[in-house]
Amino acid sequence: MAAPRITEVRLTPILISDAPLLNVAGVHQPYAPRLVVELITETGTAGFGETYGDSAYLELAEKLAPRLVGMPVDAVNAICRVGKDPGGLRVIDPNPDASGYRGLLTTEKQRLSVISAFEGAALDAFGKHLGVPVYDLLGGKVRDRVEYSGYLFYKWGQHPASSPNAPHDSWGEAIDPDGVVALARKFHDYGGFRSFKLKGGAFPAEEEVGAIKALRGAFPDHPLRLDPNGAWSLETSLRVARELTGVVEYLEDPTFRLDDMAEVHRQTGMTLATNMIVTATHEIKPAFDADAVQVVLSDHHFWGGLLATHDLAAICAAYGKGISMHSNTHLGISLATMTHVAATVPELRYACDTHYPWQAREDILTEPITFADGCVELSGKPGLGVEVDTDAVARLHERYVKMPHMRNRDDIAAMRAAHPDYRRPTMPKY
Repeated sequence: MAAPRITEVRLTPILISDAPLLNVAGVHQPYAPRLVVELITETGTAGFGETYGDSAYLELAEKLAPRLVGMPVDAVNAICRVGKDPGGLRVIDPNPDASGYRGLLTTEKQRLSVISAFEGAALDAFGKHLGVPVYDLLGGKVRDRVEYSGYLFYKWGQHPASSPNAPHDSWGEAIDPDGVVALARKFHDYGGFRSFKLKGGAFPAEEEVGAIKALRGAFPDHPLRLDPNGAWSLETSLRVARELTGVVEYLEDPTFRLDDMAEVHRQTGMTLATNMIVTATHEIKPAFDADAVQVVLSDHHFWGGLLATHDLAAICAAYGKGISMHSNTHLGISLATMTHVAATVPELRYACDTHYPWQAREDILTEPITFADGCVELSGKPGLGVEVDTDAVARLHERYVKMPHMRNRDDIAAMRAAHPDYRRPTMPKY
């Protein structure tokens, strides 16, 4: 039986509320852009995908979407090559420090982030058409549930008063070790998370080490991670790695230079993870040859979808490297997609990242995804197994239309709302 063809591609940019989360660049804005992709087939089946909604991604999606019309919904290899340009490694933003935390941003990386939503929507639609879950289309699940890490941030109690119409935040302030531990307890109550990751780079390394040690005291059996997004110098990275040996399961991107990452591992033996220096195929070999990273944090948006994530996992296995999954501000479509691919990767040994608890109260699913013991259970329902609330999508799109000043993520501008003299950080920051 031939797969139905795609007859329409709908693109809906939305704005979702975000908490005042601190990081190496600044602070999250009150609202973050996301893009919802809906593929309609000739049989009336709808499949959904989700990705970044910043203007550059939306413009590219609008350019590429018409090329999908007429394709069989199962033609995933062809869908993933839509818009592929042999010259796609052209650098868009050479600053890895405060522009998106994925190393050098190239035209190909941007294209893959758009394609990931097309591929996810196609697999969702095809799975619904066949009556099977997406994980079956990927070869079958190797686990019934996928573990996620509680993703902690330093944060303000509320967005600054100078940010009009900012959403209320109910998580509370966390700007010191006691605040971080209190936040971790709330996350544990929310989803039973059995591991925690702290986003660092917001304060001097010594303060963030103190927060990790406080977490270790409060949660003696929980694996811990610290991610300063490349904020530290080699000297700082070496000092922290030695101090946290035996305390954290890994440090994530302590420094943004490949050679320095390799030196930190060589001198300290600390396991290092990355979602900054390995986010594209051409970046794999130099990083692995230098032994600069031991765990790659995949991201189906970065890599261009679920099939590409499987390719990356196979390469990591061949090199003896670990693999987990990175997250950015996302809703339930993205989380469901992550869960399906994570369920099919045998080599995945670390809990995946997710921002979902920060966004769950405003999700666009009819039934929000829930966590038990930090895990998301596979439902066995066709496609991604989630139902999208189109009325909720329409409401968040209306917000997008009414807030043109929030259509691109800018942590630096958000920090200036509270501190007008704030400037882009110089890296290394500490």
